[in-house]
Amino acid sequence: MSSTFPVTADNDATAKRNVAVLVAAQAVLGNQMPMIFVIGGLAGQQLSPIPCLATLPISMIVFGSMTTAPWLSPFMQRHGRRAGFFAGAAGGFCGAALAALGIALGSFWLFLAGSYLTGIYMSAQGFFRFAAADTASSAFRPKAISYVMAGGLLSAFIGPRLVAMLAGGPVATVDRFLPIYLTVMALNAAAVLIFPFLRIPKPAPRAADLPEGRTRRQLLATPEIRVAVICGMVAYALMNLVMTSTPLAVVGCGFAMADASNVVSAHVFAMFVPSFFTGHVIARFGVERTIAAGLVLLALAGVIALSGVTLTNFFGALILLGLGWNFGFIGATTLLAEQHLPHERGTVQGMNDALVFGCVTLASLASGGLMNCTGGDPVQGWNAVNLAMVPFLTLAGGALIWLVMRDRRSA
Repeated sequence: MSSTFPVTADNDATAKRNVAVLVAAQAVLGNQMPMIFVIGGLAGQQLSPIPCLATLPISMIVFGSMTTAPWLSPFMQRHGRRAGFFAGAAGGFCGAALAALGIALGSFWLFLAGSYLTGIYMSAQGFFRFAAADTASSAFRPKAISYVMAGGLLSAFIGPRLVAMLAGGPVATVDRFLPIYLTVMALNAAAVLIFPFLRIPKPAPRAADLPEGRTRRQLLATPEIRVAVICGMVAYALMNLVMTSTPLAVVGCGFAMADASNVVSAHVFAMFVPSFFTGHVIARFGVERTIAAGLVLLALAGVIALSGVTLTNFFGALILLGLGWNFGFIGATTLLAEQHLPHERGTVQGMNDALVFGCVTLASLASGGLMNCTGGDPVQGWNAVNLAMVPFLTLAGGALIWLVMRDRRSA
């Protein structure tokens, strides 16, 4: 079943135009996420009254995304993608403004409120990948998704570089982070110049002779959808679990914040560079093998992280973490996009992102607790973070193997 409008490979011109617009949005607006993820835990560590809550601002961003997805997806179903993406940018602007006010007043709770509103932007950005598929043919769809994800490549360089430039010195006070949030406000304002160029029609109303859309329970009963959701949850949650702790671990092990920015930059680079060919990999080897490769790379990232705390270890682990996320998450997105009808889009995509970001919320919250409250030093905390990946990788790997074996038996 297709999630897109009836198009063929011969009329993908509109799809390619939309991909170009979404790539631009990723490259400009997408800078805010690596910027905030680099400093969110460090700012939280200085504002929070309890060290274990250092990464709570990151958790609030993801929680905001989780609670936004169930209403944002139906909103876009009714009013179109552009309206939804403008709403996301508005949330990002207001969130950055409120976080900046929290920093200026030294208020952890205002900072958390701003982080929650930032989650509205994060949720909207998550739908860029589905928007890329809306007007694409089945042949172009995996490539469209991966090209849009590749738009985040520039943010791998620009976002962390802006952090290093604006707050790269010794972190004396939390006020050092204020210019970063002012910059994030400007990035969100750029949406008015980008999203008007999108050409994605609203889904046509369900034809009278078509069956009603499936309920969430019925959708999750579909094996492919269930496995896609599980693998998407695990890939994104584990990436977030480790990445959220990385600046705390790097700085805690005696390195400078500029080193933490460089490690995160390499990680974000690894997240998006493969997107130039991930669609071709899926077309060549199949979506299940692509997801499996992502899970293996995530496991290897944990092995390297557990083997030492030199900068080489941090770079190696975070690069593999980014590669694993790319294959696992784009593969899961592609598998999901092939399993529903256009009039089911709002329900399926909203449900998927609510579940995915629900797990990411728990992962980011657990990240600070594992990092700061499970051992006597940053090394022990970092090891605890990486060991926590094991059961979830086992879950996703088991689900994927079950699906492959089921398909073979059916064949």
